[in-house]
Amino acid sequence: MKLLIVYGTTEGHTRKIARFIEDHLQAQGHAVSISDATDEPPAPVSFDAAILAGSVHMQRHQNALAHYAKAYAAELNAMPSAFLSVSLGVASGDEALMHEAMLNATAFAREAGWAPHRIVLVAGALKYLEYDFLKRMIMRMIAKKEGRDTNTTKDYEYTDWDAVRSFSDEFVAVKAKTAPIK
Repeated sequence: MKLLIVYGTTEGHTRKIARFIEDHLQAQGHAVSISDATDEPPAPVSFDAAILAGSVHMQRHQNALAHYAKAYAAELNAMPSAFLSVSLGVASGDEALMHEAMLNATAFAREAGWAPHRIVLVAGALKYLEYDFLKRMIMRMIAKKEGRDTNTTKDYEYTDWDAVRSFSDEFVAVKAKTAPIK
């Protein structure tokens, strides 16, 4: 299968997730093309399927990813596609935060005119070492409020890599059967 992955990232964790999917699927023999949304990614027309991935910051995904999804919505709608929405709130497992994360992800797709076959919520990371002083303190306050790690001398990763691998396997398996992901 020829798969396109386009991602938007702020501190680099969504890129890490996209690269993980790329490596995993290439190891299975799939042809995977990956691109940052800010680097003029290719149009999806020459691919069999597409995955877009972006992270949530202040309840918004990256503008470049939104522009890409909107510009190519018709092509994305004509093929198997998925949207991975990465956020720290997903790591909590809190139903209200999960619901909010899904609302953000579905709003992103709707505003672009895109109807992905599947929207997947992925837990992100606290990248304290990447933040400037002000953002580090704000994220520490949020983390404390949510009962998360508050030691700002290191980063914390909450991504369930087994779940990301399972999603990747399911996505290509379903495409192989030419049926949409349920």
